[in-house]
Amino acid sequence: MQTTRCVGLAFLPAKGSHHHKAAGASAAAPPVLIGGSVKLVLLSRQLVCFSWSRHRVRTWASAAAASSATTPRQELLEEEEGNQIISRNVSNFEPSVWGDFFLTYSSPLASSTQQLTRMIERANHLTRNVSKIISASSNCSLYERMQLINVLERLCLDHLFKEELNVILSEIYKTNDISGSDLQTTALWFYLLRKHGYQVSPAIQPSKLVTSQKLRYNVITLLHASDVFAKFKDEQGNFAANNPLDVLSLYNAAYLRTNGEIILDEAVSFTKRSLESLLTNLQGPLAHEVKCALEIPLPRRVRIYEAKYYIAVHGQANEVIMELAKLNSNIIQLQYQQELRIITRWWKNLELESRLSFARDRVVECYFWIVGVYYEPSYSRGRIILTKVLAIVSILDDTYDVYGTLQECELFTSCVESWDPMVANGLPENMKFIFGKIMDTYQSIEDELSPEEKYRMPYLKNFIIDLVRAYNKEVKWREEGYVSATVEEHLQVSARSGACHLLSCASFVGMTDIATKEAFDWVSNVPKLVKTLCIILRLSDDLKSYEREKMTCHVASTIESCMKEHKVPIHVAREIIQDMIEETWKDFNKEWFNTNNHVPKELLERIFNLTRTMEFMYKQDDAYTNSHVIKDTISKLFVEHVLMI
Repeated sequence: MQTTRCVGLAFLPAKGSHHHKAAGASAAAPPVLIGGSVKLVLLSRQLVCFSWSRHRVRTWASAAAASSATTPRQELLEEEEGNQIISRNVSNFEPSVWGDFFLTYSSPLASSTQQLTRMIERANHLTRNVSKIISASSNCSLYERMQLINVLERLCLDHLFKEELNVILSEIYKTNDISGSDLQTTALWFYLLRKHGYQVSPAIQPSKLVTSQKLRYNVITLLHASDVFAKFKDEQGNFAANNPLDVLSLYNAAYLRTNGEIILDEAVSFTKRSLESLLTNLQGPLAHEVKCALEIPLPRRVRIYEAKYYIAVHGQANEVIMELAKLNSNIIQLQYQQELRIITRWWKNLELESRLSFARDRVVECYFWIVGVYYEPSYSRGRIILTKVLAIVSILDDTYDVYGTLQECELFTSCVESWDPMVANGLPENMKFIFGKIMDTYQSIEDELSPEEKYRMPYLKNFIIDLVRAYNKEVKWREEGYVSATVEEHLQVSARSGACHLLSCASFVGMTDIATKEAFDWVSNVPKLVKTLCIILRLSDDLKSYEREKMTCHVASTIESCMKEHKVPIHVAREIIQDMIEETWKDFNKEWFNTNNHVPKELLERIFNLTRTMEFMYKQDDAYTNSHVIKDTISKLFVEHVLMI
């Protein structure tokens, strides 16, 4: 039976600002998001209703101005607690760029019910037409079929055609004789299959592959990297590639390498030098693409952050596909705006400005971060829940880094470990307030879950407890002036204080029944895929925050441990840390391939996307703390709609 894709629109009477659950609704059915008087049900395989419902960034101080960064400084604030005068640090984080903007913003796209209805109906029609284009691609060349997948993915349309695209990928693998293909075709073939989790295993020949019915997902082997790319090397061992598109394609494919794949290491080195040399003579979209790739290779980029750019410049795509991409972008943006209204209202109720002025006010940036983890309309509940978790993590981070004394942090940690509000009486008022907000947020997340899903909450609680223990250990290190003897020793604590293990678990909480108890047991054991994510985050964060943190009283970073371990100056330590990040990415890629056969890919993609967002947030700066850096990107995604012709 053919699955019907539907874009729906309905209007409901306003019921105030509270969440009302329909009586007698099925426990498995997703709740409804009501923003004002509009209920949007957006692009999906079927009618999708969406529910209503901050990441560990280890920094100390940032700019005081909203539009530019200034040199941070450490100040002390005397605060009376009982009969004592406590000296506390003042953070000087720049204020929120967005404030209450999304509480009142109304998009021109939602100016009338008729306009919205026309958008939905047109998008449904175009979706059916694009489905026909995909079906007809069976008569196209291998390169054309792969390029169709690539275009749909970069325009963030692939979620509408997941089944069809998976069929094409399977067919592309089965017809894996690419011996006569050029470099660009070969690189795209390698990139797409590896990106989708197909495993390299030179010991198994494709003709001997047996797919067991007991496995939930196909385990498909690829040709060994050396078999694929060796033919493109000349007698001197250099890659015979001069065309910028060939070089760029090989560059992006090679970054899906694992440890031991020497030819891919050589490809990365060759293509990086070549692209840097070619860039000075390139113009237009190709120059932009090369520049972006040199900053972050394509396999590590967050597609939804770039989708509108590709809508604007992708002139080669079919007109029907491009019109659907524009409509899809506008419709999803309306959903994001409603979710931002909900999350901003929740954030205001935390009374951050009046009670927690030492902490970063970054809820819009939190939501932006999480949209990179799952952008698809059907994951609304997941986005709301994970944004709340990330925002609470950010408050906890600043509480331990900036606000609490050693004794207070010890007591606060004990309170969280007990998970009992009655134990919080000995805390300073602000920390007692924070503890209460953690309890309230935890309960609000649990309220979003059906009775059959509530078993997920203890997993989340255990990760929060583990996180504050790691924070508390770092406070002790800071007060003692302790520098770990090795980077590995440092990571035993700081990889956990990055909170990525918590975020990995939390990314499952709001998902459907594909997130089973077995999946939560798996992620709660912090498998290697999650460990490598935690390491990538910690090392990337420390590279960008080191100079700022050295100006304050802050726990020693992995850079200082690296200097101590190897007895090297800071610039050498930075190079070592950067090399460690690349090696960890190789480990991550290997685990991505190895885990695909026993954990649903839909869950694994959340972890891969989390890793991609970390790369984005910390590549050039600590973009979360210095939020003006990403203001324009956020505006493009959430405010600026695509003009339709």
